[in-house]
Amino acid sequence: MKKTRRTILLADCQSFYASVEKAANPGIKNKPVVVAGDPKRRNGIILAACPLAKEYGVTTAESLREALQKCPHLYVSLPRMQHYIDMSLHITRILESYTDLVEPFSIDEQFADVTHSLTRFGCNATELAKHIQMRVRNETGIYTRVGISENKILAKIGCDIFAKKNESGIFELAKSNMSDLWGFELNKMFGIGTRTMMHLHRIGIRTIGELAATPLQTLKLKMRALLGRNTDIWSEVLWRTANGIDDSPVKPDAFDTQKGIGRQTTLPVDYARADDIHVVLLELSALVCERSRKKHYQGAVVSVGVQGADFDRPTGFSRQMKLDTPTHLTREVYAAAKRLFDKHWNGLPVRKVWVSLSGLLPDDAVQLTLFEDRYKQLALEHTMDDIRDWYGPTAISFASSSSRSGQLGNIARKIGGHLK
Repeated sequence: MKKTRRTILLADCQSFYASVEKAANPGIKNKPVVVAGDPKRRNGIILAACPLAKEYGVTTAESLREALQKCPHLYVSLPRMQHYIDMSLHITRILESYTDLVEPFSIDEQFADVTHSLTRFGCNATELAKHIQMRVRNETGIYTRVGISENKILAKIGCDIFAKKNESGIFELAKSNMSDLWGFELNKMFGIGTRTMMHLHRIGIRTIGELAATPLQTLKLKMRALLGRNTDIWSEVLWRTANGIDDSPVKPDAFDTQKGIGRQTTLPVDYARADDIHVVLLELSALVCERSRKKHYQGAVVSVGVQGADFDRPTGFSRQMKLDTPTHLTREVYAAAKRLFDKHWNGLPVRKVWVSLSGLLPDDAVQLTLFEDRYKQLALEHTMDDIRDWYGPTAISFASSSSRSGQLGNIARKIGGHLK
């Protein structure tokens, strides 16, 4: 029986955060707009720039100061992460009205397998993509570009290289026209950054076509010799991507399995005293445990990391330890986090701190010990969770959070490190 050729779409929202802000505020529709971190807290980095701002040379990840030098009349919007998440979920629901096979790839990109939807709607893939574009634009005010192909990797490449550049915002990249890619430089291909491109240049590969034409075994041998370690899996991923080979299905539940729960924060000033950093570790441990309890998980592995302010000469560490007993109790996670920090910190100033809990297990059983009442401790933490649910995330906290070192108020106002 002949296998049905799949039809996969990758819908990508143009300058997503900035587009959401323009849709919410018609008065800035024709202005150069960026979404940036709060400059008052030393993290004024451009998160998104609309096409008009990009015409002035403004780019994502540069500082707000640099962007304003290029475009003094730039309209700057602070991020609203919860609103962006809500808009992303709205777009998911639109796609789900066409197919039940929708897989978010990032907050602004989603795959959809429409193989069987084309017959249902009586149209071809391009016509369906146009209809999706129209629906998203009408309901959210956001413009989407759509890549179409027989698998996810080609749909992604078709969107990134072609759909984002053409007038319709739609492009179908099939195996039969893969030669359209061959002349592009390596960094145009999904999965290849500057460092990987430099490695490939050193073994004589400069274009996507040259990578695709290199025999897989030859590529593996050259990369292994260059880097002095086994890079076979990485080499095969690069080679398969260049050749448009991807058998992975579109999985709506791709992110349903929780592997870890973590929180991090960027400090407003460098912290150089262990006592100050301990306060932040306690706050992060409490937030991680609260989220774990709400998701009904307990974890067996605690991870801690810190990072310095100088990105050119990075300092810091990331370490983990296995616990004797899985937990989601704050004092136990904090004790492990503090032990890891005290052991591995070299005393250099810290800008970023993170704590995570992994090795997750259902929390339907609590390990008892002879010398402490864990049920009593758990009941206390659940009560604190309820108070925060009713009165806000800062309604009840440890006394140390009220000190100058505490960051709980700042953390509570953010999602993913950016303002809600």
